[in-house]
Amino acid sequence: MIRVFEFVSSFVGLVLLSPVILIITIIGLYETGSPFFIQTRVGLHEQTFRLIKFRTMKKVTSDLPTHLVSKDMITKTGAFLRKTKLDELPQLINVLTGTMSLVGPRPCLPSQIDLIHERNARAVFSIRPGITGIAQINNVDMSEPKRLSRYDAIMVTSMSYSLYFYCLFATVFGKGQGDAIR
Repeated sequence: MIRVFEFVSSFVGLVLLSPVILIITIIGLYETGSPFFIQTRVGLHEQTFRLIKFRTMKKVTSDLPTHLVSKDMITKTGAFLRKTKLDELPQLINVLTGTMSLVGPRPCLPSQIDLIHERNARAVFSIRPGITGIAQINNVDMSEPKRLSRYDAIMVTSMSYSLYFYCLFATVFGKGQGDAIR
């Protein structure tokens, strides 16, 4: 049932938000020459996939977790996109294709070994990663692998329709700030 909801929601969202996506794409082309950021992430059953976001950092930024990147690497438009969470819109493509869910643990980088270890210990990879989740709305980011994986495990063991929609609506209405930057 949730998968059908996510498929329809992501499709409708992409269609309805296509003017916004087009404007951000044009601004991104002007600002960085490359408006989309595509990165390999770890998902369901530890399978890797290509995550799609709007670029918020300069193209020369290293392929590091966000909490290890300095603030001066964020573009002017990127700061706005991150604050409003508009940088996440292209992930609706990932939801549409089934590599992500709207709600679930945020997908990590393959290089985040400590987090992968903690998530394995708590069976977090048994569900699809999400655009938002319990950790995100509580401002817990990937700089705290043990704490993050404990929040992620709550979704694995306690996911219900009410928790799912609570996380979704809390995010839409501004709760949580995403990964911190140094």
